[in-house]
Amino acid sequence: MYVSQETADQTDERLRAVIAASDLVWYESAYAFEERAVDRFPLADIVDALAFVRDEQVWSVLKPAGPNAAETFGLFAFHFPDGMDNSGFVGWLASTMKQQLGTGVFVVCGQNRQRGGIFDYWGVPIDLKEEAAEVLDRLRAQTA
Repeated sequence: MYVSQETADQTDERLRAVIAASDLVWYESAYAFEERAVDRFPLADIVDALAFVRDEQVWSVLKPAGPNAAETFGLFAFHFPDGMDNSGFVGWLASTMKQQLGTGVFVVCGQNRQRGGIFDYWGVPIDLKEEAAEVLDRLRAQTA
């Protein structure tokens, strides 16, 4: 893994270029995590789920929110350009979202080598989805 040596201002400038160059997709429906017993893979969720994460007790399935979802999220995803240094992106954007929206986010990462490598699913509380979109639009427009 390459680790860049740069000042905070250089990092900010680089990551603003990354966010502007990345593919950003917003998902229309609300999403939620559903928990399933860890002793059996939740195969029935495979068609709709975007992510499966587990700990010692449960599978946590990220999928379109059902009518009984306890907490719902607006979801967006980034695919990064191949060869562009996106190190520090998650921390940088999560901190920016916290400062501008007053809320945290969740991030689930995956990998697709055909689309530049690592990609991120991001979740924000559903009632802040529009404000989050405005923050991202501003950041993408403010490239150096």
